[in-house]
Amino acid sequence: MQKVLIGKNQAGQRLDKFLHKYLPLAGNGFLYKMLRKKNITLNGKKAEGREILALQDQVTFFLSDETIARFSGNTEVPERESGGREITVRRNVLLGEYMAAYDTLQGIRVLYEDEDCLIVNKPAGILTQKASPGDLSVNEWLTGYLLSRNPDFAEELPVFRPSVCNRLDRNTSGIVLCGKSLKGLQYLGRCIKEHTLRKYYRTICVGALEESGAVEGYLQKDASQNRVTVSGRPRAQGEEKESPIRTVYTPLKTARDYTLLEVELITGKSHQIRAHLAGMGHPLIGDFKYGNETVNVRLKKRYGLEHQLLHAGKVVFPEKTDGPDLAIMGRSISAPVPDLFFTLEKALFPRGSLL
Repeated sequence: MQKVLIGKNQAGQRLDKFLHKYLPLAGNGFLYKMLRKKNITLNGKKAEGREILALQDQVTFFLSDETIARFSGNTEVPERESGGREITVRRNVLLGEYMAAYDTLQGIRVLYEDEDCLIVNKPAGILTQKASPGDLSVNEWLTGYLLSRNPDFAEELPVFRPSVCNRLDRNTSGIVLCGKSLKGLQYLGRCIKEHTLRKYYRTICVGALEESGAVEGYLQKDASQNRVTVSGRPRAQGEEKESPIRTVYTPLKTARDYTLLEVELITGKSHQIRAHLAGMGHPLIGDFKYGNETVNVRLKKRYGLEHQLLHAGKVVFPEKTDGPDLAIMGRSISAPVPDLFFTLEKALFPRGSLL
């Protein structure tokens, strides 16, 4: 049996969310079965999992130590003391994964940090979150980074997991928002959900655009192909649900064949910028999924551009939201563009007009 007293980084979330963090290797079925059988209780009473945890609540696990260790990622490994005597030490196998991500994923740069939030600049080619069990991503890097700064943070991990709050495509570079505390996670999540966070991207598209504009549409995702389509109006009833999207763009430099754009993402859907601009006849350079193959092949041969040139370059946080005040409120944070982006901008706009 184990008892957990709920602290500030656990209070305010649903019980089932907490259980997934405490026993990350346990499935939904197992956890809800344990709740039904009162093998997991909240304040000594049967719980459903939907309850919101409060400070000083007590969650009790009427499970064997072996079961808890297995589902929490702990394992017993042999080690030798300095005198040569062999002992058994219990370690969390996930800690090795976090540190491996921190050591392996190169080029992630911290742009801003306080006690609740961390903002980083992700290079293209790195996942924001795992796509398969063996992946390493910014999500694991984040915990490894915090452990490298404070090894005692490991004691928090059984009951709290920091996390990224927004997702960029693997080959999109730029700003990733991370919550270091539950307060930070909830604040960032609320800003994204309520569209109070302003998000600006930088890209180069094919063709000349000289005027700012806003485009709207309806996005439908084909998960099997990892591809989206955008239509100007909702399709017939009965088809798969579509998401309304809105994209605002502002030309910064223009040449005969290309435009440097700043794009504000009003909504935030998968592949939204790529598909929306492609639908306008101005696909992103380097985008082999939605773009102009002839242009992309030429730029790949000349400059080594192998993916869409898209960079999440700036976020602006609201001055005030409902809930507690955070240090990040009202701040504007920018991420410098990658070297390849800078090279292409100079090459494609040698005399481009600054609009």
